[in-house]
Formats: sequence, structure tokens, C-alpha cells
Amino acid sequence: MKDKVEEFIKNRKIYDKAMLNFHGIDGWDVYNCSIPFIKDGKKYIYGRVEKRDEWASSWVRLFEEKEKDNFYAVSDVIYQLEDPFIQFIDGELILGGTHVLYDGGKYSMYRSYFYRGFDLKNLKYFTSGPEQMKDIRLVQLDDGIGVFSRPNGKIGFTVIKDLSELTMKNIADAPIIEAIGEGEYGGCNQCYNIGNGFVGIIGHQAYWETKIKRCYINMAYVMEVSSRKIIDKKIIGTRDCYTDSVTAKPTQNGTDLSFVTFSSGIVMRKDGKADLYSGVNDIGEGRITIDDPFAQYKTK
Repeated sequence: MKDKVEEFIKNRKIYDKAMLNFHGIDGWDVYNCSIPFIKDGKKYIYGRVEKRDEWASSWVRLFEEKEKDNFYAVSDVIYQLEDPFIQFIDGELILGGTHVLYDGGKYSMYRSYFYRGFDLKNLKYFTSGPEQMKDIRLVQLDDGIGVFSRPNGKIGFTVIKDLSELTMKNIADAPIIEAIGEGEYGGCNQCYNIGNGFVGIIGHQAYWETKIKRCYINMAYVMEVSSRKIIDKKIIGTRDCYTDSVTAKPTQNGTDLSFVTFSSGIVMRKDGKADLYSGVNDIGEGRITIDDPFAQYKTK
């Protein structure tokens, strides 16, 4: 992976970059957000909110964009989750995130929680993922709902008929697809039905460069739904694509997080390019403008 990162850096094209600004949340970091989305004519984003010196003590809050790249906290919308993600299924908003459980005041396990609804202030919890599994993602297909799983740092995929079938068993039983190489781990962050029988995936892959330096890379994959095969895979962003103004979150075990970019997803622009959003260094949320990674596969 390191060789591929070096090749990407030589040839990359970044047209714009910015860090998002979050207001009404002084003293807290906001990072690893969902993609921005439009609801009732307004643009929102869910963000992971955490104190700089705390771990596994996160909340997810809703923010509204009022000026470009400036998001303001919406009151009374708070979830005890990490790393939020969204998807629209049959017009209904699905919010998911990682919920960390404690037992007797000590970390016990985590699993994904899912909420659904049409009112941002009244989403209802409706299902959970398997134990110790993050990065479960959904995508509306032409016939059913695609479900991506993340067992042991790999990626699985299955199709369900409707949301009533989004069960722990169906997620856990999703067959592995060949997306993540040996010695690497990763997962999906946002998935898109791009037409022609393809799903575009914005994800991440990670590896250890040294015993303490963990590297997370922004990735794009294209999967053919009928064969469940990955037909394209490429790097679309690295830490040094984003602004230099963000330091790294200190960790309890000394891990170096200065090369971490945890993908949120892309939002298409009117000019045909894509804004890629990503958590940066477990402290902030960045945006870079890139070429559409799925352009050649989309319906013309």
C-alpha cells in the first residue's frame, strides 16, 4: 500500500481544500462526520463530538450549514454514538453509528446502531449490527437494499428485500468480497448506486507504517452488483491532501494518528467534480475537491 500511496501523491489533482468550522460546540472536537445532506431545503451534517483528552466518550450531533463550510449545532439532536453515517432508503433517512458499551465502568464492546425516520428530530432506533463490527453501510439498489459489512477489517456484501431484513444474522452472514488486500484492513464509508449495475464505494484502507504510526487512506471502489466483484479500486486522498492546520489527537497507547483520514464520502458538485469529506487526525473534518472517482461507470 505504501508504494501505491507514493504513486498517488505524484499524480494527484486537488482543486480546493478546507477544514469545516463547527459552531455552538466550544471546547469539543468534531470529526468523522457523515456526508452533508439536504433535508427540507436545508443542508445538514452529523458529526462525532468528543473532548480532546477523552476516548470512547463520544456523542453525535446534528449541524446545519449556514455559510459555506460553516456548520451550526442544532439543539436537542444528540445520540450516544461515534462515526455517524446516513443513507436515504425509499425516501426515509437512515442514521447509523458505532455505540460503545461499558460494563462496570470499563469498556466492554461496540456495535452499530441504526435509526430511521422522516423527521430529523424524531428518528427511531430500529436495529443493531453484530458485536465488534463497525462500518456497516447501506445502498438503495434497483431491486432491494445492498448491505456492506466489515468483519475483521474486510468487506462483506449481501442484498436484503427491505429494512425488516437488516438483522444481525444477515449482516454477519454477508459473504466477503475481494476488496482489502493481505496485511491491510478497511471498510466502506458511503455507498452510491451509480447505474449500469454498479455500486460506487467511498471507503478507507489502513495499515501500520511503523509500530506506532497508523495510516488511513481515502479509497474509491466500484463493485459490479451481479458478480459481487470489485472492478476498480484506487486511492483518492491522503492526509497531506488536506490542510496543515490540524494536529493529531493524543492517544492512550501512544499511537501516532498524524496520517489518519477517515472517509465520510463524496458530494457531487455542479461542475462535475466531487467534494470528498473526511475526518482528519481524529480531531477535525476536512473537505477536498477531486475528480469524480466514478465518472467512467455512470450512466451517460
